[in-house]
Amino acid sequence: MDIAGALGRDPPDSESLPRWLAPLPTALEDIAFRFVWVIVAINLAGTAFGFWYYRSQFRALPAEMWLFIPDSPGATLLIALALAAWAVGRSSDTLAAFAFFGNVKLGLWTPYVLAVFYPQFLANSGPVMYAFLFVSHLGMVVQAFVLHRITDFPLKAVGVATLWYTIDLLMDYFVPVTGDVTHTWLPYADSAPWFTTTVLQVAAAGAVALTVVPLYWTLATRV
Repeated sequence: MDIAGALGRDPPDSESLPRWLAPLPTALEDIAFRFVWVIVAINLAGTAFGFWYYRSQFRALPAEMWLFIPDSPGATLLIALALAAWAVGRSSDTLAAFAFFGNVKLGLWTPYVLAVFYPQFLANSGPVMYAFLFVSHLGMVVQAFVLHRITDFPLKAVGVATLWYTIDLLMDYFVPVTGDVTHTWLPYADSAPWFTTTVLQVAAAGAVALTVVPLYWTLATRV
């Protein structure tokens, strides 16, 4: 077996979708599938880093809320599992839908809050970590757009993913089952004034909007 064969498979067929639903060049999508195990490994490394990044938040919140804490590393784990399942011939529409939602939502939400709250984020993390977080999360969005090649986003899978990310949204910002809300810690107090509202509401507004975006994209892809 050659090196490329050990690192991936021949890419699945490409459907004709409008550019706003499939923005990546087909040749780039093909490379992603031919080297799918490299992408899986990168996402698993990102997942491990993400769990380390959230270590203080895990310690601060009760164990029963831990499932709702690691949003971005959860998304990278899901896309690693979705691509690995395809690579071994056991594609899962549900995994792919979860991965698309998570990587689009968190891949956009994190740069959003990094930009909105940049003075303290930059001061806390330094320019190198700030740039890494910004660029790596945008990379999550990019990789999500290969998933249409392995799923047509059936309604059941989209419905389950929508339900989960709605529950996660409620736990993160509005009605935690126990303890405090579970959104990623921000560099300002949740109640601190920001623009015409508060820091928490600014972050929550972005999260709500970015839960709707992948829902629309998945349904539009299916149509």
